[in-house]
Amino acid sequence: MPARMNTPHPLLHAGPSVGFDQPFEMLAACHARMDRSLDLLERLGHHLHAHGCDAHAASAAADVLRYFDIAAPLHHQDEEQHVLPLLRAQGQAGLAARLRADHQVMEHDWARLRPDLLAVVDGSLGGSALPPAVARWTQFAALYRRHLAAEEARAFPAASAGLTPAQQNTMGREMAKRRGMQAAG
Repeated sequence: MPARMNTPHPLLHAGPSVGFDQPFEMLAACHARMDRSLDLLERLGHHLHAHGCDAHAASAAADVLRYFDIAAPLHHQDEEQHVLPLLRAQGQAGLAARLRADHQVMEHDWARLRPDLLAVVDGSLGGSALPPAVARWTQFAALYRRHLAAEEARAFPAASAGLTPAQQNTMGREMAKRRGMQAAG
């Protein structure tokens, strides 16, 4: 049984710092944050079954909402504007198409489960609505994790192969700009 959620689970954590001057490392760091958010989503389901919509559940739901409302769409844009074109140029259009299709399904699924999390935040998710909500969350997490694994094992190594430091620098600057930041270099 998962540990009781009796402390806040901040969205950001202390860990290795990666800058936009290393765009593929930045994408991988985003994956680590996504995985932690997916883990929090799954633990939230267990917590709700045991404790209902308490303040800890509301805080966890708000963290998941914040991540998948803000950071995940930017990450998908990074991949679609930088990684997928590189894959297509290397003759891996099938992989690029699959990853793009995954993004579309994940965005659709997020729109379907987002109201569940809003209901947790306002304390109203429970009863017969809880099991189908948790099933949606589990399906969402499983798809995301399969997608992340494919990107890390196949897409990122292929896309980054042969990129010059100048090309990576340009990619990093564009990723930073999308977030309203300025990249070094």
